[in-house]
Amino acid sequence: MAEVVLFHHAQGLTAGTLAFADRLRGAGHTVHLPDLYEGRVFASLDEGVAFARSVGFDVLLDRGVRFAEELPHAVVYAGISLGALPAQQLAQTRGGAAGTPVSGPMRLRVVVGVASATAP
Repeated sequence: MAEVVLFHHAQGLTAGTLAFADRLRGAGHTVHLPDLYEGRVFASLDEGVAFARSVGFDVLLDRGVRFAEELPHAVVYAGISLGALPAQQLAQTRGGAAGTPVSGPMRLRVVVGVASATAP
C-alpha cells in the first residue's frame, strides 16, 4: 500500500481528520499527520483561518516542507482544504511523489498510487 502525508484543514488536527487518517490506515496505508498548528485546534473555520493568517501561510508551508524532509521521497501528499497548500507544493517541487490528491464533494481520490477513499 501507499505511504501518505496527510495535511490537516484550517481547524487543525481535529477528531475528524484523525478518524480519516485511521480509515486510511485501516485500508493498509501508512499515514503521517504533520501538525502545522503545533497543537492548536479550533472550533470554527473562522478561528482556524484567523490563526493561519496570524502565523502566516508561508510559515505553515515551511512547516509542511520541513516535516516531509524526514520522509522518503516516494509518498503521496494529501491535504484537506488548507492542507492542500503544502501537499501541492511538495508534489510539485519534491522529486519522487507517488501521488497527489484531487477532492470533490465528500470524496478524496488520489490520482496516482492509491485507490479511492471516501472522506468523512
